Amino acid sequence: MATAQAIAKEIRHAPRKVGEVAALVRDRSVEDAIVILTHTPRRAAEPVRKVIESAVANATNNHRIQRDGLMIESIEVGVGTSLKRFRPGARGMAKPYKRRNSNIKVVVSGQAKPDKKKPAKKSTAKTKKETT
Repeated sequence: MATAQAIAKEIRHAPRKVGEVAALVRDRSVEDAIVILTHTPRRAAEPVRKVIESAVANATNNHRIQRDGLMIESIEVGVGTSLKRFRPGARGMAKPYKRRNSNIKVVVSGQAKPDKKKPAKKSTAKTKKETT
């Protein structure tokens, strides 16, 4: 089984929310996962779908893996950098909060394409005909 991966960094969605969407498609086939994500009414479904499609493109174009039969081996959602912001609070104070970002890593696996056999080259050496 050959594997390929794709990583999306600094997605502007909280990791907890992206992790809930990623749990829907973990350990499924790629076709099922894309159908599920296109019909999931969550904002985080679109970036997860795009990362899966990117991993599929990497598998078929760069690693010569067959598209049919691709399975999602793992989806990891990690914490990205947080933007620190402030909100107005009571009595003129400023209350800090964080806008959290996510990193998504998808690994897909499948069967490698068989190598194409090159046709045998014809010899270019000319044969000498014996004259009688």
